[in-house]
Amino acid sequence: MTIAPAIRARIDGILRDIERTEDVRLLFAIESGSRAWGFPSPDSDYDVRFVYARPLDWYLSLEPGRDVIERPIDAVMDVSGWDVRKALHLLLKPNPVLLEWLDSPIRYRWDEEPCAALRMLAARVAHGPACLHHYLHLARKQWHKHIDGKESVNLKRYFYVARPIMALRWMRMHPEKPPPMAFDALRDGIALPGALDADLDRLLVLKSIASESGDGARIAALDAFVLAELALATEAARTTPKPGADLRTDADALFRAIVKGERHTES
Repeated sequence: MTIAPAIRARIDGILRDIERTEDVRLLFAIESGSRAWGFPSPDSDYDVRFVYARPLDWYLSLEPGRDVIERPIDAVMDVSGWDVRKALHLLLKPNPVLLEWLDSPIRYRWDEEPCAALRMLAARVAHGPACLHHYLHLARKQWHKHIDGKESVNLKRYFYVARPIMALRWMRMHPEKPPPMAFDALRDGIALPGALDADLDRLLVLKSIASESGDGARIAALDAFVLAELALATEAARTTPKPGADLRTDADALFRAIVKGERHTES
């Protein structure tokens, strides 16, 4: 997905202002949402997400400070980020949204050394249970709210159902690694039936030329696919998985290295 130079320049200006006014160091800033997923509408906004570190003394205060930075949302830009301590806490759960951020194909900032260490830690986290419940909840919510029982559906919402459903299928087929963020990579790894592939191609074309409020007819093959995968994922969620390894010591070491600006050596 190509981001226009003027937009990149505007985003860079916002990020520089955040660094200056908040006294933070950005570890990464990426695109999240439909543009990073690979199916934006012509009027989709830009969902910029980032993780940052503050100076060491900030973390030594008796009273913890706010661990989120947000900028006012407008029709074009939605910009917010998490402190690295918050991000590491969420990574250990793990938080599937943060896993997606680390896999975003659109990067605005990327400090290679700490980001490589974050990705290495993410790869060791037992992602399966959290991702299964996250994508299952997301798919059910979008299906019942925007698709089920309707004759005509919002094209954007159709993709917001299809993507978590495809992620659930990915997890059945590739349980050893989290679903990729990019829609094309996700789609390529789950061997969809030919008819459904063709329907998705047509839907992608329609969404690329329709506004965020564009509506279209229901797609029978996609509906059947969604219901079948929901049933399989619901059954899989009944099984209690084994807990993953305790990585808190490694996360603590990485946190200290990032805040101190030291080189991190993987344990």
